[in-house]
Amino acid sequence: MQVTWFGHAAFKLTPDHGPSVITDPYTPEGVGYDPITQSADLVIISSDDDSAHCRADLIPGSPQVLNALTVARAGGQGEAAGLAVQAVQAREWEHHPEHDVPGDNGMYRFGLDGMQIAHMGDVGNALTDRQIAFFEDVDVLFALAGGYLTIELPDLMRMIHRVRPKLVIPMHFRTLTYKPRNTKWISSFLEHFRDDAVDFACEHTVTLSKADLPTDTRVLVMDHVRQPAGV
Repeated sequence: MQVTWFGHAAFKLTPDHGPSVITDPYTPEGVGYDPITQSADLVIISSDDDSAHCRADLIPGSPQVLNALTVARAGGQGEAAGLAVQAVQAREWEHHPEHDVPGDNGMYRFGLDGMQIAHMGDVGNALTDRQIAFFEDVDVLFALAGGYLTIELPDLMRMIHRVRPKLVIPMHFRTLTYKPRNTKWISSFLEHFRDDAVDFACEHTVTLSKADLPTDTRVLVMDHVRQPAGV
């Protein structure tokens, strides 16, 4: 399976078998990352009212769209484009500067190429025991690693230590492109791990397989997609 990070919380997963998936597409002007020019069979959004996580309408083509919050509210099980998706409800950061009332969103997971993939949506508070249990047996975790606007790093690490995903791919952290400047740099997240447990892809696309996953938790830091100059 190929995994591409567009920036923020948006990834594309292209499996050897099954539908391609784009997660939490953003409004480029709001977050600072380039427009997403690739399409997919399915777009999963964590809510329908957060322009940094719900812009399925900006994805080219005619992908199917699944709202993880809707799935969570309907009992936690959903399906679209032939993919079974589980979701659990969460809330934004209570002190979000752009929202008077913290918005609800969905954290979600699904299986592709024999791997269990989980995305933390836009959760902004410490996880409950039920929410932590939702991430048990996850192989690849897309983790909110920037603190500000989302879950605090000590609370995130409490979940990671309990469920022990095989591979953690950070997202939603400060970069030279990302506009919310109070968000933490990736170094703050990496301080919670041994140096020898961290890999740097230095690329925006990586290839993952079940057979190559580590036995103990490792972190893989990816670069984000950049359009060529003049495009």
